[in-house]
Amino acid sequence: MKAIITGSTGMLGKGVLLECIDDPSLEQVLLINRKHLDISHPKVKEVIHKDFRDFTSIKGQLEGYDACFHCMGVSSAGMSEEKFTEITYTMSKALATVLYSINPNMVFNYVSGAGTDSTEKSSTMWSRVKGKTENMILNMGFKDAYMFRPGAILPERGTKSNTKLYHMLYVVTRPLFPLMRRMKSVTTTTRIGRAMINLYDHPQSLKHLEGADINKVADIK
Repeated sequence: MKAIITGSTGMLGKGVLLECIDDPSLEQVLLINRKHLDISHPKVKEVIHKDFRDFTSIKGQLEGYDACFHCMGVSSAGMSEEKFTEITYTMSKALATVLYSINPNMVFNYVSGAGTDSTEKSSTMWSRVKGKTENMILNMGFKDAYMFRPGAILPERGTKSNTKLYHMLYVVTRPLFPLMRRMKSVTTTTRIGRAMINLYDHPQSLKHLEGADINKVADIK
């Protein structure tokens, strides 16, 4: 399998990347980033692309891949609905549209979030926008697509959040990590990466995966 990853400069995306590097079933990984990620590995290629509203200029470099692990995302805190929609929905649609035109048999995994509203009618702005994004991807026509809705995510393998508030929260709560790992609803960067890889060869009927569902898929051997 060959996979494309977005958001690899962030905590979750980097965690997924590390699992892809270690997995022998992954032949090649293409990173689409705005800024260079300081990582070197024979499997890994990187495309630096500034405008995530339009991927047509790099379309040729996206050919030949079997899966997309779309981990790019931002916090909605302090952000207008217009701006959050542009980053979350518009950019995701631009990517999904180009990838579908290249390979409709691709498996597309999108990192959404716990509490996302599939009806798109929630009074919570981010929940509506992410619900709209999920629905767009699921209706695009890919061979398969999964919406990851993790709640609490524990960073592993040296990954850390780029959001200062979240990073501080992880620092403060780190002593509780061993206890939190026992909770079925809590997942990790490692398990999300494993689940994304496993879904390619082990398709699931459930398309919206909460924390416990992610962990279950991650444990498939």
